[in-house]
Amino acid sequence: MLDSTVTPSNPFRAASRKQRIKDGASIGLLATFTYFILVCAVIIIGKITLDGLPVILKAEAPFINTEFFTKKTMTLNQFYTAEGEMVRMDNDDFIDFQESNPDAVIREHKTFSYAGGGILGPLVGTMMLVMVCMTAALFVGISASIYLNEYAKKGKVLNAIRLSIMNLAGVPSIVYGLFGAAFFVHSPFFPVFTNAPDWEKSLFAMPLWPTDGYLSFQGWGESLLAGGLTLAVMALPVIIASCEESLKAVPKGFREASLALGATKWQMIRTAVLPYATPGILTASVLGITRVAGETAPIMFTAAVAGKDKLPWEDAQGTGLYWLSDMMTQSVQALPYHIYVVTGKLPDDPALKDMQYGSVFVFLLLVISFAMVSVFLRASYRKKLKW
Repeated sequence: MLDSTVTPSNPFRAASRKQRIKDGASIGLLATFTYFILVCAVIIIGKITLDGLPVILKAEAPFINTEFFTKKTMTLNQFYTAEGEMVRMDNDDFIDFQESNPDAVIREHKTFSYAGGGILGPLVGTMMLVMVCMTAALFVGISASIYLNEYAKKGKVLNAIRLSIMNLAGVPSIVYGLFGAAFFVHSPFFPVFTNAPDWEKSLFAMPLWPTDGYLSFQGWGESLLAGGLTLAVMALPVIIASCEESLKAVPKGFREASLALGATKWQMIRTAVLPYATPGILTASVLGITRVAGETAPIMFTAAVAGKDKLPWEDAQGTGLYWLSDMMTQSVQALPYHIYVVTGKLPDDPALKDMQYGSVFVFLLLVISFAMVSVFLRASYRKKLKW
């Protein structure tokens, strides 16, 4: 009869003291590296939050600096009054000040481009680029992963395709930017709907009766469409690889049972595979798009401008399809490029700090929001599905 007071020994514990010390040291080393990464992440996010939060929040109601989100980017003016007081004003406020105070003494007047106003233009441009990227990347990426995993025959060709996709995932972002500039921006083979074709760039223009417009093959130039599709191409390798892994995780028994009941190949994929792979597909896709949304080099060559007075839809000409085409072929501002300009292209000055810290903090919130959306979608789909 066994004595219940005796604590059973762990059969997996190392017998020798020396081996136990080695195991403990190995575990401690692994834990050190893990928590080091965590500490770095906390320091980075904490620093950005501490610097950016005072820009976003205010002491009085409504406690949020709404002007930072609703005003367009403009020039910041800094000057000293006759009493020696330093004043900083956005360009529109400075113009009003000069008109209402024509005799005011202004000393040591300095201007800082793109450091005044708010980030409405870059924020809207980033969201529109992400929408174009998401629409194209999800459709093409999920379709390609379904074909590669469910339809393509195994062999050297399939292995070569998968190897190419893996290699594309490691290509630097600036290479994608150069590709987008050559293929989407400068190529005249992409058509636009316009009432006034650029005859110098257009290969040919087809009149669209009964309207006065044309379908002109003149290319997109540096535009929202070119930038969004360049980001989509950049995101495709990650999306395809991740979606394939999600499809492979679905048990083969689901496929065999569906086919045994008389379903066609597509019916089997649509009803027995995709519903169970959707949580992984959505999570991987959203995270992949979030990663490329923060890239600066691709949009620098294909879409982004440092400053713009009007939002894309405010500057679009025509109506209906012509208005949509004109809007999609306009250049836009974007938060990554805006941050690059105000931190790397302008001289370091305390007057720039609010725009720098605020822009980085908002962009961090945007990225975290995308990550939270992917986690929410994954959790909600998993609750609905039971294997």
